[in-house]
Amino acid sequence: MSKENKILLVEDEKHLAKGLSYNLEKEGYQVTVAEDGVAALDCLGKKDFDMMILDLMLPKMGGVEVIKKVRETNIRFPVLMLTAKTTDEDRTLGLEAGADDYITKPFHLPELLLRVKGILRRKDWYQEPIRNLEHFEFGNMWVDFNTGKAKGVDGEFYLTSKETLVMNLLIANRGKVVTREELLEKVWGYSPNTETRTVDNFISRLRKYFEKKPQNPRYIVTVREKGYRFTENS
Repeated sequence: MSKENKILLVEDEKHLAKGLSYNLEKEGYQVTVAEDGVAALDCLGKKDFDMMILDLMLPKMGGVEVIKKVRETNIRFPVLMLTAKTTDEDRTLGLEAGADDYITKPFHLPELLLRVKGILRRKDWYQEPIRNLEHFEFGNMWVDFNTGKAKGVDGEFYLTSKETLVMNLLIANRGKVVTREELLEKVWGYSPNTETRTVDNFISRLRKYFEKKPQNPRYIVTVREKGYRFTENS
């Protein structure tokens, strides 16, 4: 792994930050540690990073607020969120604020390294406009894939980079089934055998944006035991 890959690790548990830094550096990454949310934003203002690993529970400024601040100026900067295993509500808040992915504490180091590798493998997708589509309209809604701006059931807003990538893959293959494994591999860069609920969480969020009845979706339809299909017809 190239030393050009710079990671900002935001973690206030010193022993955990030390252990993660050591193992990330063994993989060839440059790691900068910030111990609170204010320090994280200060680091981001002074240095360019390829991604951020961000603890949700932080002193001075929490992880959700940090993500919101980052998304005000950069919708494509990759953020991997660390969160306690039992805080489902906080995890949802973090994803809705703009985190691209999450991993729960306690976590297995190989899984975290896999997620980091997958995110950096897709780095160009974060930095450049998505090439497959530029603008797509359905119903009275639309998605601009160059900017991430969209219009959903509640008006205009911005998708995060990963939300944009998921919508791009679904719409580019509209009418066809996109498997969960394909989403993991093409959007997150994970092995299809990786066990994660990340895809489920993102589909749920996209339905909240674009479906009048998320529990009975019209556009983003589940194909049982196969995956998901985007359809323009009711």
